[in-house]
Amino acid sequence: MTAFADAARLRDRLKTWATEAAYPLWWRVGADPAGGFFEKLSLEGKPVEGPRRGRVLPRQIYSYSVAGALGWTGPWREAVEHGLSFYLSAYRRPDGLFRTLVAADGASLDDTATLYDQAFSMFAAANVARVAPERADAMRALATQVRATLVATRKHPRGGFYLTDPPSPPQGSNEHMHLLEACLAWSEIDNDPVWRALADEIAELTLAKFIQPESGMLREFFDLDWNPAPGREGRICEPGHQFEWGWLLLRWGKLKGRADATAAALRMIEAGETHGIDLENGVAINALLDDFSVADANARLWPQTERIKAAALAAEITGEPRWWAMAAAGAEGLMAYLRTPIPGVWRDKLQPNGDFIDEPAPASSFYHIVCAIVELDRAVSAAS
Repeated sequence: MTAFADAARLRDRLKTWATEAAYPLWWRVGADPAGGFFEKLSLEGKPVEGPRRGRVLPRQIYSYSVAGALGWTGPWREAVEHGLSFYLSAYRRPDGLFRTLVAADGASLDDTATLYDQAFSMFAAANVARVAPERADAMRALATQVRATLVATRKHPRGGFYLTDPPSPPQGSNEHMHLLEACLAWSEIDNDPVWRALADEIAELTLAKFIQPESGMLREFFDLDWNPAPGREGRICEPGHQFEWGWLLLRWGKLKGRADATAAALRMIEAGETHGIDLENGVAINALLDDFSVADANARLWPQTERIKAAALAAEITGEPRWWAMAAAGAEGLMAYLRTPIPGVWRDKLQPNGDFIDEPAPASSFYHIVCAIVELDRAVSAAS
């Protein structure tokens, strides 16, 4: 079997898992009748009560916005509206930004408006606008207001944004990665040139400051002037983000016709695959240092999904079979996390000894899984 055929076979298995197990379960059990979605389900498929983070609900909204396209025939539009109505009523502050934490009844537990959470508010809004034309104008207004407020209050003079108001170190690349994701999502459906201009700014900042030119590794933490953070913190690189940033820069490089961005992205992905894989368990690990030494040998679920996305797009752009082999390896790695007593939930943390930590499935991972399936499906279909 060729690497492409292997990737296509695993694409089919992942789509079946999503449409026959995950989407029905997280709607039937994971949706809170009082509003929104539960943060976690037990491995037996039961809801776990607890506070609700502002970064999770927009991810669930996204996940259900693509459910119909992936082949789920359930009430995905109702699921999107169910999530969106609670999100807008419970999380939105008077200034239009979104708070970071609420109780199950929607009461504010932390009114902070993190840059990370604002990125996901704009990302969710773009996906709602894409699948619900009747909501498009309202979603565009929402995202534009969030963007304008960030520009007015958080803009960094050297590119990007401060994470907090007032600024406080460290600065992070991760938040900007999700801002780029949101800007690209809006650029695909909206003619507002500010989205593309902001995407350009973040991509240029990444090429100039985030990526180490010597190694192709991407740093996570910086000081307030975009220099690497002092000490060990400034040396941390995450294989999952090598893949996720690589995927986004491949998209941006293709959009702009920028061969330098494409080359940098492929180098990042290669570095993550070469140095960030636990070969015994077949999974991407959590963290390295900038000399490629292991900083955290555990392996969460989400890096596996980013490995798939990066490889699938690299295969499509380059035509090289080795990237299909990487996509298939990533999908095989991910499947291990999905083998649970009740189909539709997942394991989140794999230890170096090959044992998973026994804990509930976090809803936050659904977005990562779904996005990987969408990208693998798109790339396989394009190559078929």
